[in-house]
Amino acid sequence: MKIKHFFTAAILCALLHSCVVLSPKKYKALVAQRDSLANRTVVLDDTITRLRADIARLHLHIDELQKSYNTLDTNYNTLNNKYGALNGNFNSTSTKVTELSADLKKREERLKEVEDILHKRDEAANALKTKLQQALLGFQQNGLTVDIRNGKVYVSLTDKLLFPSGSIIIDEHGKMALQQLATVLNKEQDINIAVEGHTDDKKVINLGQIKDNWDLSVLRATSVCRYLTEVEKIDPQRLTATGKSEYQPVDPANTPEALAKNRRIEIVLTPKLDELYNLITK
Repeated sequence: MKIKHFFTAAILCALLHSCVVLSPKKYKALVAQRDSLANRTVVLDDTITRLRADIARLHLHIDELQKSYNTLDTNYNTLNNKYGALNGNFNSTSTKVTELSADLKKREERLKEVEDILHKRDEAANALKTKLQQALLGFQQNGLTVDIRNGKVYVSLTDKLLFPSGSIIIDEHGKMALQQLATVLNKEQDINIAVEGHTDDKKVINLGQIKDNWDLSVLRATSVCRYLTEVEKIDPQRLTATGKSEYQPVDPANTPEALAKNRRIEIVLTPKLDELYNLITK
């Protein structure tokens, strides 16, 4: 650009010198035109310098932006890969959560069924207790109690209510109590019956074939079972006879009263839980 303006100025000078006669007015006009061209040349040179500097700065900025873009692109790809992995894990976890939720729902439903069955059991036990208390009311002053433990009804009869001292033969008073008990149990067919014999911790003396408290507790339990099945016609499949000997006392004291409490027959009545058993074994 400088060369172009230089030749332009030279041409003008040549024209000026080639003119033999120039009017002052034309001369001034040509001089003014030359000065104007010179000023424009300076302005254009400054502009070109400025633009070149701007271009250089822009190139630097572009390089920086390219580097930033490359970094961001790398980070994006890394994050995208992590997102893909996390999304896969999420889908897998979501599937497991769905499966666990379904399983939990089934468990809650089964738990509700179990709770309902146990509630029915407790209701049945309370109803049975009330019936037995009413049926055996006349014997409760003679060492008979009825209570509920762990969903089971316990009818506890002291040995003096059923047996003569040291005997395994049920006396008439004891038969009357068992008869009243059997009247209720024959109407309540969904009740399992366990007869438990208990003794005190005093050694058995001079009882012939009865060697110890194990024998005494078992034989008294079987005597009660035999009476209930043979005389009162309770289904034998409902009964179980066990002997606990001296090892489950209700009163650990060594007083005559405590020993009398420990010598007892406990008839444990359990509502049949076939429904619960079937539910658990599914």
